[in-house]
Amino acid sequence: MPGNSTAQQKLTPSSGDAGRRLDLFLSERVPQLSRTRIQELIREGNVHVDGQIARASHRVAAGESIEIAVLPRPAMVAAPEDLPLDLLLVDDDFVIVNKPAGMVVHAGAGHARGTLVNALLHRLGKLSGTGGALRPGIVHRLKLDGTREPIGA
Repeated sequence: MPGNSTAQQKLTPSSGDAGRRLDLFLSERVPQLSRTRIQELIREGNVHVDGQIARASHRVAAGESIEIAVLPRPAMVAAPEDLPLDLLLVDDDFVIVNKPAGMVVHAGAGHARGTLVNALLHRLGKLSGTGGALRPGIVHRLKLDGTREPIGA
């Protein structure tokens, strides 16, 4: 894949590692990756034990050959999504939203979709570049009557 850098690592468990779950073993031996990311790589078939695609629950044995291919995650992009949204005020320059409790405002770790930004992009077509590509248009929150109404531009 041109432009994508894949880091390959080969590991060999010692007798002290024997019996540990593969994902726990890897999270200790490859500390730059979270356990969640390691589990994703295992699910995607990017971890092999003795040449075979591995499972996170695999119990490592001393002397096994464990290979992990660390592929970069695809870049997150804020895309329009048809989600329920209560727009309190829409102006040419800004919008005030009654954001549902629990709705994430913008994409981040664990929340690539279903966000306020995704809903606003669907309803309004586009937002300003304020906040960057993943957080476009989110500029402030007002607290009114115990709730917070995000203001987007």
